[in-house]
Amino acid sequence: MKKVLALLMAVVMMFSLVACGGGETGGETADVTTYKVGVAIYQYNDNFMTLYRNEIADYFKTLETDTVKYDVTFVDGKNSMDEQSNQIDTFITQGMDVIICNLVQTSSAEVIIDKVVAADIPLVLINREPLGDNGDESYAGILDNPTVCYVGADARQSGTYQGEIVLSLEDKGDINGDGTVKYIMIMGDVENPDAQYRTEFSVKALTDAGVKVECLYQDTAAWDQTKGQELVANALTQFGKDIEVVFCNNDGMALGAAQALKDAGRVVGEDVYLLGVDALTECVEMVGNGEMTGTVLNDHIGQSHAAVDVAVKALNGEAMDNYYWVNYVKVDKAYVDAQ
Repeated sequence: MKKVLALLMAVVMMFSLVACGGGETGGETADVTTYKVGVAIYQYNDNFMTLYRNEIADYFKTLETDTVKYDVTFVDGKNSMDEQSNQIDTFITQGMDVIICNLVQTSSAEVIIDKVVAADIPLVLINREPLGDNGDESYAGILDNPTVCYVGADARQSGTYQGEIVLSLEDKGDINGDGTVKYIMIMGDVENPDAQYRTEFSVKALTDAGVKVECLYQDTAAWDQTKGQELVANALTQFGKDIEVVFCNNDGMALGAAQALKDAGRVVGEDVYLLGVDALTECVEMVGNGEMTGTVLNDHIGQSHAAVDVAVKALNGEAMDNYYWVNYVKVDKAYVDAQ
């Protein structure tokens, strides 16, 4: 009887080992490869980057298989370069397999790039094209290293599209017919290339078409809706009905501008025009019903998917290009009506 019991115990133990073994770790078999991905966002409190980071998370999930998983960690830079630099250091210490970074300060790109490259971790920069310490248009070091790339859209195109939307209007922005388009410009961030290019090329589209312009007011709202509303309210107090066009470097600030215009009794499409960038859902609806003149689709889906695809290529040991561009899309009333 003792021999039978011993035999039964041995069988039970064998099955227990089979059931609990097999090299499982954390509920996954030894055949599952889990990659650690660190994603640093410049600031969570940003409408566009909220859409962008959520899409990154969702898209990584769709790429998982029975044998490949992605452990994605997101961090909020809180619009502080010191905070983000520390977060990148932590990612390196944690042994991330790839890092995706939305820079707080594009002029500090070199610092981030150098430390990640030194740690031998592939780096995918997104949304904010990096600048060197000397303010050059791009950081030449990117082109010198095959493990670093930038994924984004050409902000010159978005600015041009804003200007072209104004040019498509019957009065080309000259509401009072005095021969000069008087505008105000609400910038995102003076050191950010996207803000610089959108500011320059929106107006350049008008002047290249022979339209005379006059800038009544320009200030920086740091991509913030509340600050955008405040600046536009200030401009309206100073210049009143002389303002014919309000250019905003993004839709968040344009939403603030829309509220300021409404509070001042100005009517978009009748005595003022309002332009943004990002094509946030709310703003596209406003374009459709005439509360905004136009916006430009900053394709967060296309950009986030491209960034993830490039990160996966790096994880697979495949070569990366140094730049990946995603086109903007012009969004005016005609575009919205056609959808």
